[in-house]
Amino acid sequence: MTIVVFDTNVLLDLFVFNDFRALHLKQALVEGKIESPATPATLEEFADVISRPLFSLDQAQQEQIFHRWHTLARLIEDNDLLKSPWLCQDPDDQVFLDLAFTVKPCTLISKDNEVLRFANKAVLEQILITADYTAINL
Repeated sequence: MTIVVFDTNVLLDLFVFNDFRALHLKQALVEGKIESPATPATLEEFADVISRPLFSLDQAQQEQIFHRWHTLARLIEDNDLLKSPWLCQDPDDQVFLDLAFTVKPCTLISKDNEVLRFANKAVLEQILITADYTAINL
């Protein structure tokens, strides 16, 4: 099974914006062709982000979006994460590196430059870090 870690910005494309570039990833997730892990911390961050006024989502929409992601994600407890050898300045980003390092081999799709800068090092650990939504063969 192909394992794909999605950072929060990518989850927004999948579940809030329904970005056409990411629809194949969402479909693969729904059909069980890919597995995507999440932790309580990443779920909490996603819930916080979608609640921001910027997205103009009412409470029911927020709950529906959160529930959809939560039911599709494979939960891994925060305490079970291994520490990746790469350190981000932002702890909200670090959790995605740690998650990818824990579930490797995998692909981490991120739009965050702080995460993407570790791509060359991560490949040595069987982790593809990319912003390319087409990087996975489905």
